[in-house]
Amino acid sequence: MSDNELGSYLRTLREAVRPADVGLPGGARRRTPGLRRAELATLAGVSVEYLTRLEQGRDRNPSPQVLGALADVLRLPPAERLHLHHLVKVNSGGSALCPGMDSPPARAVRPTVRAVLARLEPAPAVLLNRLYDVLAHTTGYDRLAGPLGVLDGDPPNLARHLFTDARARAAYPEWERLAAEQAVELKRAAALADEPARALVNELTVTAGAAFTDRLSLAAPPRAEVHHVTHPEAGELRLTTETLELADADQRLVVYLPADTATAEALGALTDHAGALAG
Repeated sequence: MSDNELGSYLRTLREAVRPADVGLPGGARRRTPGLRRAELATLAGVSVEYLTRLEQGRDRNPSPQVLGALADVLRLPPAERLHLHHLVKVNSGGSALCPGMDSPPARAVRPTVRAVLARLEPAPAVLLNRLYDVLAHTTGYDRLAGPLGVLDGDPPNLARHLFTDARARAAYPEWERLAAEQAVELKRAAALADEPARALVNELTVTAGAAFTDRLSLAAPPRAEVHHVTHPEAGELRLTTETLELADADQRLVVYLPADTATAEALGALTDHAGALAG
């Protein structure tokens, strides 16, 4: 890595954006490819002097809010947002995604919990820690959540999927409510000196941008009794959930249950179809 990888990357991104892409006139006499510093700074709500320091490497630790604003203006896809976040963490001397965690969330799964998941088959059920990392799940959950992209992360994480995977908006007709609920819960955890939660909030501020930060100031919406999912194979599903907090494990077991006969039949068909393909 060069001595100023962050600044070089920001400049490359800025010069790759056409003024017309952000609603600015192009003009024939532009000597700078892409956006001028002043244009990017104005659109992102930062000073030109500060953006200059970032690009020149004289400031190497911008806040997640600044990074998120710059990424929004530059219209970065999730992979480039994540790389930007990674560069800042490396420059500041921390790890890429998990800086200074005083009490990392539990990831070990007790054998008895795995036995419970086996007993719950073929019902969709998933074990989560407090940061919504997916630790274990039934094959029923794999058939429900896998086609939605939920399990594609490394590790899979419900919050990252909700805010950074475009498939989430198509899968959840009530995405706005779910996003507000998730953002408020993470903000509360971060406010309680939960360093891992704070790190995840900072990460999503960069990788999701306004889709996440705009919801941090919202009041928590009432929890819905029925969750709607648009599944690419099973169609429209109406699900209820039962959540069991595991004692002394900082984990929760969530079981998804059909809310009506049509959903029960659709889940059954999804399970049978997957089983037939496996056979």
